[in-house]
Amino acid sequence: MKLLTGKPGWQIKADVIVIGSGVAGLTTALNIRAQNLSVLLVTKSYIDEGSTKWAQGGIAAALGPGDSPEQHKQDTLIAGAGLCDLSAVEVLVTEGPEAVRKLIARGAVFDKSETGEMALTREGGHLRNRILHAGGDATGAEVSRALLAAVKKDSGIEIIEHALVIDLLKNKAGAACGVILHVIGEGSRDGVGQALARAVVIATGGLGQVYSQTTNPAVSTGDGVALAIRAGAQVSDVEFVQFHPTVLYQDLAHRGQQPLISEAVRGEGAVLFNDEGEQFMVGKHPQSDLAPRDIVAKEIFNQMQKTGKPYVWLDATNIKDFGKRFPNIYQSCINRGINPNSEKIPVAPASHYASGGVLVDLDGQSSINNLFVCGESACTGAHGANRLASNSLLEGLVFGARIASFIAGNLPNFSEPVFVPGKYLLDPKIVIPLQLAMTEGAGVMRSEQSLRKTLQTLDQLGKLVSTEPSIESWEASNLHLLATAIVKAALIRKESRGSHWRSDFPNQDENWQLHITGKLDENGEWHHQTKSVLVTAS
Repeated sequence: MKLLTGKPGWQIKADVIVIGSGVAGLTTALNIRAQNLSVLLVTKSYIDEGSTKWAQGGIAAALGPGDSPEQHKQDTLIAGAGLCDLSAVEVLVTEGPEAVRKLIARGAVFDKSETGEMALTREGGHLRNRILHAGGDATGAEVSRALLAAVKKDSGIEIIEHALVIDLLKNKAGAACGVILHVIGEGSRDGVGQALARAVVIATGGLGQVYSQTTNPAVSTGDGVALAIRAGAQVSDVEFVQFHPTVLYQDLAHRGQQPLISEAVRGEGAVLFNDEGEQFMVGKHPQSDLAPRDIVAKEIFNQMQKTGKPYVWLDATNIKDFGKRFPNIYQSCINRGINPNSEKIPVAPASHYASGGVLVDLDGQSSINNLFVCGESACTGAHGANRLASNSLLEGLVFGARIASFIAGNLPNFSEPVFVPGKYLLDPKIVIPLQLAMTEGAGVMRSEQSLRKTLQTLDQLGKLVSTEPSIESWEASNLHLLATAIVKAALIRKESRGSHWRSDFPNQDENWQLHITGKLDENGEWHHQTKSVLVTAS
């Protein structure tokens, strides 16, 4: 199953193609270059766009006094609600500290305390202060800056901006050997072309634009995951879409990317209130306002239904020097007429992070040979049913390095692709009704009825085809495929667990301590199966 594109008009080659320029893609590219292999780095917009630079909170790693990877592991397992694969979690937390040190060695600068020590804070689900941050609330921007500086210095990394990767190229053995892409450029590299490689790495980030309100930027249309699905790769845990509980509320007319109010704000002492002035998280969880994200998001949703208001209140007036500690959040509030030093901030949940994605092993390899996936596009098993706060940047650092190491020792020769013309393409007009349907029926709270209704809407939207290839059409097609994958998996899981909440099955069911994996066949039909959780380290 491939998208309608037309035949490629040009061709380039590199040892490895890395798709995406966030923390996962940049880390992978730099580590591959350390193996003296050529890299083609493809990014959808400008190289400094994407989700990484929007990350506010920080990077979680056991670097503080009294902390340990074992404690970090336990917090991750609790947040993951019984669906974390232990081996993946142990890789993440044990290799995490060294991965952060390497990032610092590359030039990343993190905030220090008054004594000159690394300033560590807490976020939801963490029992210790282990979150490194930079610029107060600009950690992602600093990580991106440091990695980009290193990438730009390396002449062995060729960068192509404004390039949407459309479909995977496979050889006669069914292994990945390149990609079809569309470049908005000049001269010979303009329009549809093909890039050949010995291995392909997807690091395209999230799929937040499946929903009408999200913390993700406009480029987060899940292109890499959709590409892998169409190529026949297995996906797993896609029903677990994390909604960040505290996103600055505007109104439903404001679609797309919304201003995030980092969990670190609550870590510094901010408190949630409902419209009646009650601290509603007290008694709901031992960690109260710093409970894991899924628990806080669900309770905020309950409060919104109870009061009839589309938001709750976050009181940060007790935080000293708020504007200095959280300069970007402060400015977002001020821009919308809210002074967080003296006023409560209206907040509501919004789509934030996909805990599932393309199923990969501990070296980042998918079910398709020579196709690797890293970061939010991947499902390593480390996040389970609900990602622990600030484990996302860490995952990109750790698994990006592991992918590079594996590729260096297992890289095949170049091979010729078997060209299959694409036929599938949907009309861009489907995007807004798709996003609204997903928010209403497959958002924070779901049910058999709401999911069936959403699937019916998706089926109808899937009939609005297009014969005019364009970036908007390719993105619409990707969003439709991903929305369908989420809804189908959510229908199968008849329980509430982590970031998947079924009103008709409100309790966690131990019989569902299983991963749901899915695969699209050549006829465009979904096939699902369950997979046991790996509870022992490999």
